[in-house]
Amino acid sequence: MEFFRIKKDIPFMRHALVFNIISLITFILAVFFLSTRGLHLSVEFTGGTLIEVSYTEAAQLEPIRQALSDEGYPDAQVQNFGSARDVLIRMPNREDLDTNRVSERVMSTLASVDGPKAELRRVEFVGPQVGKELASDGAMALLLVIIGIMLYLAARFEWRFAVSAIIANLHDVIIILGFFAFFQWEFSLPVLAAVLAVLGYSVNESVVVFDRVRETFKKKRSMSTPDVLNHAITSTISRTVITHGSTQIMVLSMLVFGGETLYYFSLALTIGILFGIYSSVLVASPLVMWLGVSREQFIKPKKEKEEAVV
Repeated sequence: MEFFRIKKDIPFMRHALVFNIISLITFILAVFFLSTRGLHLSVEFTGGTLIEVSYTEAAQLEPIRQALSDEGYPDAQVQNFGSARDVLIRMPNREDLDTNRVSERVMSTLASVDGPKAELRRVEFVGPQVGKELASDGAMALLLVIIGIMLYLAARFEWRFAVSAIIANLHDVIIILGFFAFFQWEFSLPVLAAVLAVLGYSVNESVVVFDRVRETFKKKRSMSTPDVLNHAITSTISRTVITHGSTQIMVLSMLVFGGETLYYFSLALTIGILFGIYSSVLVASPLVMWLGVSREQFIKPKKEKEEAVV
């Protein structure tokens, strides 16, 4: 299925150096913000108290936040959870915070807020040690995904494609983390899941382009390597628009209508999809070219038949 077909190949590789310089600058900026500002980790990673309450009707979050701030909890995070009547309150760990009585104080504070009365559903304490384990497990999951993708690409294509795809994918991950570090958006477990999803999503686009590169090398023997890459990218543009356009519409729907619970998850996916398209086409492909991919690597030499000795 195609929305359109471009008859003349677009010379992407002519501007490959410019694209990669832009990518390098954004990558360096992301690393800089990560090293200077760091990530604003959520309660799951830093430790704290999770309190889930339920109301008989839709809860007004702003008065709840203001009441908790006036009570001495300015860093409390209040958001809807599941429905407009369910509220999740996250209390980060503090030295002056009595974790044994924090739920009682929060419930008494909520009782003073005008409106429907709150009913306590769940209290969960996450210790600092558990938070550190979650952070290390998340980093390990990210590392294993990267190793798995590299092995898959190396087995399916060739080491040049594997290295190029991994660099492009890491480019996406670091830029997502850089955005979260720069704006100090909350980095939670759903955001980590979004980052892992972006890795798989981005590599899928690279595989589609690389498949077309391999196919073009075998069919169009008169083309140079830059021309083959231009043809492969141009011939997959319609597919890219259909796939990524439909996915982006769904993610933007979550971003706009999903509420605060899905906001940062869908925001990470939005950034990842946009940069995933860019990196798969304009970062991975030039890297493959500069690493020296050629037609000879895909065409097996013909074996000469040995003449029978009489």
